[in-house]
Amino acid sequence: MHRKSFWWGLAVGAFVTCLFGQLGLSSGSKALDPPRGIPPEMVAEYLHAIIQADRAVYTTEVVERMQMRGVVSAAENWRESGRLPLPAQFLIEASRLVAEQRNGLRFRLISNWAINKRNSPTTEFEKAGLTAIQANSDRPYTGFTTEGGTRYFQALYADKAVSQSCIGCHNAHPDSPKKDFKLQGVMGGLLLMIPLAS
Repeated sequence: MHRKSFWWGLAVGAFVTCLFGQLGLSSGSKALDPPRGIPPEMVAEYLHAIIQADRAVYTTEVVERMQMRGVVSAAENWRESGRLPLPAQFLIEASRLVAEQRNGLRFRLISNWAINKRNSPTTEFEKAGLTAIQANSDRPYTGFTTEGGTRYFQALYADKAVSQSCIGCHNAHPDSPKKDFKLQGVMGGLLLMIPLAS
């Protein structure tokens, strides 16, 4: 029960942060002619910033701190073992909870060197995007697609190794196809899919 409450609290907190941030921006510009909507590129930037901040705090302030103190460690089989989820699993779980809201927003990790093959690229956009962000990790690779009659804006951001624990886990994992990740190196990408109003 507490675990589910934690994930719901995290998802709601991220949404509220984004919502209040936008309300603050729009209330200061009432005298001007405000735009009718936020450009999808800007929405992607906001969401990416929130997801990355949550993940960085979880990685450094929860997982690494608890492991250094010997309190609890993160593990791939976290549900069965009662340990913490790995940072990538934390993001996957948050993504699942967001998808349950049925607002169309989706995000996921993908990589050419995925340990879990479900996180491999599946579309031409994803394959081209991973090549593009490997060459220039400071800019997202963006585009549009239509799925099930809904048009989406897609943004693929470089997913960099932010801590030694990320590198150690991936380089040592028996199923990892790449064993030489370095700090701040691109490990894959974070794909955001944002539904557009019709």
